[in-house]
Amino acid sequence: MKTFRINTLRTLVNMSLVLLLLTAACGQSSNKTKEQAKSGTEVKSVVDAPEIDIQAAILSDNLIAVKQHIEAGTDLNMKDAMSGSTPLITAASFGKIKIAQALIDAGADLTAKNNDGATALHTAAFFCRVEVVQSLIDAKADKTAKNNFGLTPRESVMGPFVEIKPIYEMLQQQLGPIGLQIDLAEIEKTRPVIAMMLQ
Repeated sequence: MKTFRINTLRTLVNMSLVLLLLTAACGQSSNKTKEQAKSGTEVKSVVDAPEIDIQAAILSDNLIAVKQHIEAGTDLNMKDAMSGSTPLITAASFGKIKIAQALIDAGADLTAKNNDGATALHTAAFFCRVEVVQSLIDAKADKTAKNNFGLTPRESVMGPFVEIKPIYEMLQQQLGPIGLQIDLAEIEKTRPVIAMMLQ
């Protein structure tokens, strides 16, 4: 149990660092384009990606910009250089339900992992994002995937809440200014629900 607690705490501290590093990439913009040939006419239309970086669009809950990135052909599986988070992992972590669904529908890789080996399902489960967890389950995300600490998404919510609560409090303090919303009472109540969903 002590090893599980230490590994869980390490995972959570590393997740907080990854999320902090993720914000460093928010100032970058992506101007990738995608050419599409209209059938038979050889007329090409170019769809430009929006000025806002896809990660910044997710953090600011800008679904329109995310959809523009999807239409423009932005790499939906591109990992942040510092954290290794994909756009879907970011959306799952921050509870951006509609954005996560748009990314899933657009074919974002459900198996992609961040630098801690966490998939979008790991982060959605840990932060108790019920709707995102359900969307990922519906999309056939792997419930048995293990992160770098040997934990499945379900195992990330199995430890006693009292031992994990300080990690959630630290994450809220550090990441609240960039949009991370954590309701400790709701998380305590929801962790067993997430564990049941992931059986």
